[in-house]
Amino acid sequence: MSFIPKNPRPMLQDLVNEEVIVRLKWGQTEYKGRLISVDSYMNIQLSGTEEFIDLKSTGSLGQVLIR
Repeated sequence: MSFIPKNPRPMLQDLVNEEVIVRLKWGQTEYKGRLISVDSYMNIQLSGTEEFIDLKSTGSLGQVLIR
């Protein structure tokens, strides 16, 4: 069985204007909001964003850019 890499960008483009949860690679911080845009570098723009650390809400952030 061989591994065929897939480009995640088309899947992310399909999620524009949907509510998403983005978990950072360290695994303790998550951002929940509406996906506004994603670029070829996988920078992600969210609106109406709420931050969660260890599953506890730390507040509303509004517009954010995750690089």
